[in-house]
Parts: sequence; structure tokens; C-alpha cells
Amino acid sequence: MPSDIRVKICGLTAPDNVRAAVDAGAQYLGFNFFVKSPRYVSAEQAATLAQLVPAGVAKVALVVNASNELLDQITETAPFDMLQLHGSESVDRVSEIKTRYGLPVMKVVGVADAEDLAAIDLFSDVADQILIDAKPPKNAILPGGNGLAFDWRLLAGRKYWRKPWMLAGGLKPENVAEAIRTTGAQQVDVASGVESAPGIKDEALIRAFIEETR
Repeated sequence: MPSDIRVKICGLTAPDNVRAAVDAGAQYLGFNFFVKSPRYVSAEQAATLAQLVPAGVAKVALVVNASNELLDQITETAPFDMLQLHGSESVDRVSEIKTRYGLPVMKVVGVADAEDLAAIDLFSDVADQILIDAKPPKNAILPGGNGLAFDWRLLAGRKYWRKPWMLAGGLKPENVAEAIRTTGAQQVDVASGVESAPGIKDEALIRAFIEETR
């Protein structure tokens, strides 16, 4: 197992969880601004949590089809390092956001079958990173964080795209090592897989997840 796997713990809502993720060695911390999510935080809450994040750990703002008004509020309230676009944003909208805010952008691409992989190349033209997640069910309320995995074999042999990419979707301590071996992912993202209940992070699971990536 490679020792340089980079980990993103997403949907943090409490100071203790932020400290646990940092202490365990996470390289990215995600803060969720999608109101319908059990992991939702306000801009003010995120600003308080961001103060606990040391230099060198990236603070990522997750938004879903966000308006400029919301993005203005988020970026003016807390010092984020990256914007994660988890909705149905177009290539043009991704480019517009990147230009307007001057921050690196991670675009999420939902995958259910091989046809969905084409969007990775499409968004690689404008995004700084790609997050490859399981495509949500048709009637799902949440665009991600549903604890669902896709067939990792779709990524086997495709270790490199033009931009850095991150694997998400149904990852947890019990399967993340297998996911890395199957896909060749160098970066992984987890939200529900380190929770004891929706939106409630478990510090022991955070540590276990990161240990399993090593």
C-alpha cells in the first residue's frame, strides 16, 4: 500500500472532530454548505472551525449549485483554500467560479457506469482537481455522502487523468485499502464512512480510516 495517500475528511461540524482529523493526518478538511445535508454548517460556524486548522491542511468548502451570493458569503467569512462543486455545475460555471474567486476548484463527477467517465476529461479542462464519487440514486436528497460505492473496477488501469483526482463514495475503514488497490487512487475522501450516525463524526473511525490508507 502506498504511504503517500492523501485523505480528505468531509462534513466536519465540531471542533473535536476537526482536531481529530488533523491529529490523524488528514491533508484536506471539508465543510459542507448544502442546507439539506446532516453535515451542514453556516459560514459563521465554518469560520470558527477553520481557526482550528493548521497551515498545510487544506480547508475545502463544499457547495451544491451555489449562487454567487452564497459563495461571496462563504469566501468573505472564512479563509478557504479550495471550493468543491458538488452539483450540476456546467463547465462554464466552473470556469466562472474559479475566475471570480481566485481559488482552486474541485469538481465532483458522479459515476455509475463507464459512460460517466467522459465527464472527468470534460471538467479536467477547467477544474484543478476532480472528485470521482458514486452517482446518487435518482430520488436522493443528497448529491453525495449517501454511503454508496460504485464499481471501482471502472477506474482500474486509469490511474492518471490530466488533473489530480480523488476517490469518494461508500469508503470506510473496512474497504478503503481495497479501493486504493483496485483504482490506484492517490487521494480518498470520506464523510459518512467515519460517522456513528448521520452527521456525527466518530474520532476512532477517523483514525482507523487514515491508518488503513497507509
